[in-house]
Amino acid sequence: MEVRAESVEQKSGNASDPGDDRCSDNDFGPSILGTKEYWEEAYQRELETFTDIGDVGEIWFGEESMSRVLRWMDKAKIPEDASVLDIGTGNGAFLVELAKQGYSNLTGIDYSPASVELSRNVLKAEDLTDVPVKEMDFLNCQGELKGFDVCIDKGTFDAISLNPDDSTDGKKLYVQTLKDAVKDKGFFVITSCNWTKEQLLERFSEGFEYVQELPTPSFQFGGKTGNSVTALIFKRVH
Repeated sequence: MEVRAESVEQKSGNASDPGDDRCSDNDFGPSILGTKEYWEEAYQRELETFTDIGDVGEIWFGEESMSRVLRWMDKAKIPEDASVLDIGTGNGAFLVELAKQGYSNLTGIDYSPASVELSRNVLKAEDLTDVPVKEMDFLNCQGELKGFDVCIDKGTFDAISLNPDDSTDGKKLYVQTLKDAVKDKGFFVITSCNWTKEQLLERFSEGFEYVQELPTPSFQFGGKTGNSVTALIFKRVH
């Protein structure tokens, strides 16, 4: 489960006034993009396309979204044997890029069975059959996800925020699950097209320490400069 930047209603390109950046449980209305059914249908179509012509499908947020995280990992000297969790792995494209960069202790999870099958097929096509991809709901993982050096989210928190059933509890449960998943002094990397830097800083203020913001494309609108995508690095602290 990943969210494409163009697919989600954005908060004025993340260029809102500081007074509007307070973390709220009512920032967005419900959307089909927050449902498991939507993502299962989407990845079933991509699975069929990959089977037919070998096209892996959408690279969510674009290839640069992967490159900027990989550049940070290199600069931060993340060891190649660091345990890395890709939350909502989608088509597994990021796992492929991580493996190509030498990272050898990778895990992908997604709650969509079609996504998991697609990811495994994409990895197999790259001779990366040793990278595990698990069918698992991050919000209902029963404590199975623990002790990762790096957890990466590229749109999954966005989708949870749009869940028509219970986004408020979902967002809170996400943070609690993340606290267990990331080891002490481990890193959490999030890319979002729904949330501003200020909102993410508040949302992940408990149990995490802000490290840095990764540069993303900017634009001007109404005399303000903003970013359509926000990418932040946090460190787990107790």
